[in-house]
Amino acid sequence: MIRWKRKLGKSQSMTGRFAKKWQKKMNTFIPEKVHSVVTVSVKHMVQATLTGSEYISKKELDLTTTFEEREQEVQELFRTYKNTAIAEGIGTGAGGILLGMADFPLLLSIKMKCLFDTAITYGYDCREFQERLFLLTIFQLAFSEGEERAKLLERVENWEDYAKQLPTNPEDPLTMDWKAFQLSYRDFIDLPKMLQLIPGFGAVVGAAANSHFLDLLKVTAMNSYRMRMLTQGEGPNL
Repeated sequence: MIRWKRKLGKSQSMTGRFAKKWQKKMNTFIPEKVHSVVTVSVKHMVQATLTGSEYISKKELDLTTTFEEREQEVQELFRTYKNTAIAEGIGTGAGGILLGMADFPLLLSIKMKCLFDTAITYGYDCREFQERLFLLTIFQLAFSEGEERAKLLERVENWEDYAKQLPTNPEDPLTMDWKAFQLSYRDFIDLPKMLQLIPGFGAVVGAAANSHFLDLLKVTAMNSYRMRMLTQGEGPNL
């Protein structure tokens, strides 16, 4: 966890900055329809996470397992969801632009279902509104960069204090900027997803990109919960 935090705190390399600059330029060539699909998909995902039941895990809270057993189960969870995401990326990537655009909402659904299962495995009840907000914060952290990433990392590390400022009811106004969330996620994934729209070649890109995104989410989620448990002292029934 400490190594992960140190890695996130490192400034972006010259190569990374060049790649990001090139990506932003390439993003201007992506059809507006594609940008719209991502934006609408993220908006739906946020709403479904905060107030819906489609991501609610069927797993039951098991507070008798050890921390090591929970970590092993989370690893297995992500392995299963990653295989699903790879298969989905191959299938949608092979079909060109129409099927490629269908990948956005499907991949978001896979990611969020995996996060809900992860929360339950670690012993947190994601039926609670603030736990859902924590899941969205993990998601933001995984797919953010620069100053935004540093701010989100600090938020996760001090979650118990930060959560005191948050509403406990989904009907109450939120202090989080979900519009910025949509834009940062869209910018993060645009380039690989654009390549996925190329018929045939998109299948290879789709499989690789979805595998990478699930690995990134796994590392972020596991370390976020580790950090939260250490901050709490013992964690929930740890």
